[in-house]
Amino acid sequence: MIVDDEALIRSGLAMILNTAPDIEVVGTCSGIEAVAEVRRHQPHVVLLDIRMPDVDGLTLLRRIRELPNAPYVAMLTTFDTDEYLDQALRLGASGFLLKDTEPDVLARSVRAVSTGAGCLSTPVLRRLGQTRRKNDHPAAAAVDTLTDRERQVLGFLGHGLSNVEIGARMHLGAATVKDYVSAVLTKLGVTNRIQAAVLAERAGLIEESEL
Repeated sequence: MIVDDEALIRSGLAMILNTAPDIEVVGTCSGIEAVAEVRRHQPHVVLLDIRMPDVDGLTLLRRIRELPNAPYVAMLTTFDTDEYLDQALRLGASGFLLKDTEPDVLARSVRAVSTGAGCLSTPVLRRLGQTRRKNDHPAAAAVDTLTDRERQVLGFLGHGLSNVEIGARMHLGAATVKDYVSAVLTKLGVTNRIQAAVLAERAGLIEESEL
């Protein structure tokens, strides 16, 4: 489901995503209709504009995530400031995409969000990297508590890989990877994979890990 205040953007995104054989856009709406439409359509993933004139996207994010059987939500925006990123992640966002994301990347990102793996646009990751280089971010200290295997898993999380994809690269079963991911989230004190991915970038693990 796509929530945006501009009808042209809603229709354009819907057209792009509906060309993917495994993705169906079940509805589009403006922000003021969002909660009711999510209740009605029960989408698996919501792409949600972060800035709308009728209602704040972050407020909608919180309300949607409080619904029973809440969908995964990826924030869709032209802005890539750390302020928005941090607020959205704290409120339970599973992704952060810029509106100029390439069509094929958009579809891949929706798939990643739908699995719980989450996604961050490349420009957002770059911005996080610039922040890390300018400041000695405390994320590095948290990552130092991880074992070598856990650091490797965290690096792959930063690339948005699923448990199955991580297992294929590390020659591990999906259940074993799941245990590693759980241990990583616990040690880092985060609640989801996308928050872990942010820490991975801020600690420099995205540059260290290879796909």
